[in-house]
Formats: sequence, structure tokens, C-alpha cells
Amino acid sequence: MEEGEKRLKQEDCNEDNLGSGILTLTNKRLAFDKTRARMMDFSKHFGDTLIDEKLSNVVKAWKEGRLMKKVCFTVKVNDEEKTYKFGVFNTKDWLKNIESAIENYQN
Repeated sequence: MEEGEKRLKQEDCNEDNLGSGILTLTNKRLAFDKTRARMMDFSKHFGDTLIDEKLSNVVKAWKEGRLMKKVCFTVKVNDEEKTYKFGVFNTKDWLKNIESAIENYQN
């Protein structure tokens, strides 16, 4: 993490296309680190950081789903928009925190 950066929220989750990992929200960025787990010894190993986007690149954030709820956000990278959908436990709280972090980052 950079100097002055604070972790606001972090959770094990699953992204529709990227698989399982850890979603992290800081006061400056959203990041997703791929993880690999083994049931035999209950170990979890971190892999590559697949998403590392500044909050200024987030175009919109929303939640969707009735049974399988997801928090979603779209980021703009090199004139292209990418959408990510994460299965997290409390989508309403995640959405509120993402929107609040973006607002604070812009100010």
C-alpha cells in the first residue's frame, strides 16, 4: 500500500470471470488478489493481483441479483470499460463503502 493509503474493507469473494480471491477497498483504490486454497491443511495462498484500479477510474458501482447477490463496478481503462461482479456477503454495505470512498477520493 502507498503512503497515506488506508484499508477500508476487505473480504474473501468470488468474481464471475476471475474466480476466487480477496477484494480490497482502500481510500485510494479497489484491488482483487487471486487466491488458491487447499482443504487438506486449510491453507490459503495469495496469487497475482488481477485488479488494481484507482477510485478515479471507477465509472459506476451498483448491486444486482435476488438470490445470488453481487456488488458490481465498471472501470475505465485506456478508453475501454470493464465490468466486474463480485459475490460478497453484504452487498449493500460494500456498495455504500465504495460510493463513499469514491466521493471522498474526488474531494
